[in-house]
Amino acid sequence: MPGVWEYSVDHFLPEENLNEMTTTKQSTFGATLRTTILFAALGGLLVVIGALIGGPQGAAGFLILALLINAGSYFFSDKLALAASKAKPIDESEAPRLYAMVRELSTRAGLPMPRLYMIPSEQPNAFATGRSPKHAAVAVTQGITKLLSEDELRGVLAHELTHVRNRDILIQSVASAIGMAITYVAYMLMWFGDDDNSPLGLAASLGLVILAPISASIIQLAISRQREYAADAGGAEICGNPESLASALLRLEQGAEAVPMKVNQAAEPLYIVRPFKGQGLAGLFSTHPPIEERVRRLRQMRPSM
Repeated sequence: MPGVWEYSVDHFLPEENLNEMTTTKQSTFGATLRTTILFAALGGLLVVIGALIGGPQGAAGFLILALLINAGSYFFSDKLALAASKAKPIDESEAPRLYAMVRELSTRAGLPMPRLYMIPSEQPNAFATGRSPKHAAVAVTQGITKLLSEDELRGVLAHELTHVRNRDILIQSVASAIGMAITYVAYMLMWFGDDDNSPLGLAASLGLVILAPISASIIQLAISRQREYAADAGGAEICGNPESLASALLRLEQGAEAVPMKVNQAAEPLYIVRPFKGQGLAGLFSTHPPIEERVRRLRQMRPSM
């Protein structure tokens, strides 16, 4: 007779996706390869933009900019994500129950204790960031600690720790940092052109402003939606009860709709539920699967436990 979780996970994910989930858990090769591709994509994109705007000199300048963004995205992506969300570190005396839950779940997952942060927002949400388990951080909003029961919060924290264990946080953090960087570059160059507002300069700036959000969204597509399903399955395994996470997801979705949070579109993939309602391109390029499908898959696991 198969073990409980051997049976549960096999029935949680379609058979064709099981190999992807197993590979993600067992190796960092895929995450490293995806990150390298992202860096190359960013470099190529910025060099092309630089060449269109300023010829060879512009291409060289934007290549240097791409190298700086790539280095910053890899080494400081966690700091950028935490700073963008205004997250503040919290110590154990401020949140003893939160620390106890994360410490227990980290032990069950075979992970080192991550750094913990609190986001000053009433929207219930959370995310994990960092380039490796040793450099991981988990951030929760004030709203999630007020809304969810302890069992539901355990499910959310287990989901985030699964992203850490699966090495998803590397690709998620880097992709989000790159997306934010492209957006900021677009705003910086919005008024590119001569003092007389030449048509060429105006066209270049408008083209960059239009291209930047699209390219940032395409980069975010490197984060497979299947990773969220795998993190849900792993989170249910770690916390021991898929219904805890299923119930939390439903309440988080309602809470996020009731209390919107201002978040850079490029940082959206980090959060466990979308922090804003997607419209237009923002909705088209969302990396989050539908909550209904995530809950359905989780509740398929419940009878087998």
